[in-house]
Amino acid sequence: MLESIDLSLVNWSRAQFALTAMYHWLFVPLTLGITFIIATMETIYVKTGNPEWKKITKFWMTLFGINFAIGVATGIILEFEFGTNWSSYSWFVGDIFGAPLAIEGMLAFFMESTFIAVMFFGWNKVSKKVHLASSWLTAIGANLSALWILIANAWMQNPVGMQFNPETARNEMEDFWEVVFNPIAVDKLLHTTSSGIVLAAVFICGISAWFLLKKREVAFAKKSIAIAAIFGLVSSIYVAGSGDSTAHNLAEHQPMKFAAFEGLYEGQEEAGLVAFGILSGDEVEEGVDMNDFLVKIEVPAALSLMAKHDANAFVPGVKDLLYGNAEHGIMGAEEKIERGKVAMAKLTQFKEAQQAGNAVQAETIKAEFLSKDFQENYFKYFGYGRITDLNELIPHVPLTFYSFHIMVYAGGWFILLFILCLWFVIKGKLEKTKWLLYATLWSIPVAYIASQCGWIVAEVGRQPWIIQDLMTTKSAVTQINTGSVQTTFFIFATVFTVMLIAELRILTRQIKIGPKITEDDGGH
Repeated sequence: MLESIDLSLVNWSRAQFALTAMYHWLFVPLTLGITFIIATMETIYVKTGNPEWKKITKFWMTLFGINFAIGVATGIILEFEFGTNWSSYSWFVGDIFGAPLAIEGMLAFFMESTFIAVMFFGWNKVSKKVHLASSWLTAIGANLSALWILIANAWMQNPVGMQFNPETARNEMEDFWEVVFNPIAVDKLLHTTSSGIVLAAVFICGISAWFLLKKREVAFAKKSIAIAAIFGLVSSIYVAGSGDSTAHNLAEHQPMKFAAFEGLYEGQEEAGLVAFGILSGDEVEEGVDMNDFLVKIEVPAALSLMAKHDANAFVPGVKDLLYGNAEHGIMGAEEKIERGKVAMAKLTQFKEAQQAGNAVQAETIKAEFLSKDFQENYFKYFGYGRITDLNELIPHVPLTFYSFHIMVYAGGWFILLFILCLWFVIKGKLEKTKWLLYATLWSIPVAYIASQCGWIVAEVGRQPWIIQDLMTTKSAVTQINTGSVQTTFFIFATVFTVMLIAELRILTRQIKIGPKITEDDGGH
């Protein structure tokens, strides 16, 4: 029952999963992006036969390998946590969430692991073309792995292609391709892979800038920056441009998240996009926590254009979504809660009829439950039946708002950074432009902060839902001892921190050693 839920258990379970996910996400974007850049560098080596490009390829490949090894360890733990801490969720999602993860494990992971062995240990053991193919297949495998994980995550944000089975109280896949081509999944894949390339490009440019500041490996560093900056510029422009599709889909499928990352409380026509804003402290209005702006600079009508592709369109705010807006056809949360309770009551009636052995009544109730009208008007709000306070439906607005805007500001800086790097490389003055080299070096942590902010927006912004509108986070947790979760939280925090420190030490040591030409690097 809802009343028996231990909120401290929910919070500690969320904290543990967030800890694992954020540590894991320190490693994933670099893996996704740098593999394509490395494969391109090796392609140039194979085409030109210039051993300098082989040296460049092997150096960045070594750093990728260090990052990949730690990332795999955190990823495995992350998937186990679904069964240990979120068993109610794991049951409720049935075969939908498991299917993409199973495909990821069987296809992408094994494909990636197989070819990564050839990529690292196949120099001078296979032909140049076979080794190059392995590098490209490693890159494709890494991103295929991300594809299936993002499909699973996107289904949580926008559940499609499924049918709830009242017999088992599980969601079951009805249309595999609708799940795969979920518009949220398409946006997530394109945004995640392209932003991974941006991070990898900043990583390569920043480390190369360090070599130039130290007046070491100048030719190596300039070539690396030239390739990485091209990748980074194209990808960062794409990331900025793809915001249109992402915003439109969020406005349609997750309007509360959309309102939260813009700090929009009162719905508006010709709504402006906040270019810069500082939120005030919390204020309570009609029993609901609200924020207002101390400072706000807007781009007029830009938010309406992003959300509805119409500069004059109405964009609902937090209050509209909570209390409803009849003029614009927006249902209030209280009505959704009542409909969710009707759906839950119908499911309870079905179970009671089954337990009483009344097969005819059970089949009648089941048919009513599965009818199109009931699904669209009641089951659609199933999760709202667990909401007891309207405050629960508001995500953490300041965290979502600031994370989104930090990510946007960082994206704008990266576009400028890559343009400057390419300009000075072309002019042959990069190694003399120390201010830019320092700016490039210190952009590495900025890229990682922006990457983390992206996932904060995606996951914090959709709270309280673990499955949008269908299941709340507090309903999904495993009923285990809170102390066990606390203990493992601190164990994981310690282990992950040690692993991160170890990786940073190994990476910095390898960077200080620098690229090396071995005896076999004159050929293949």
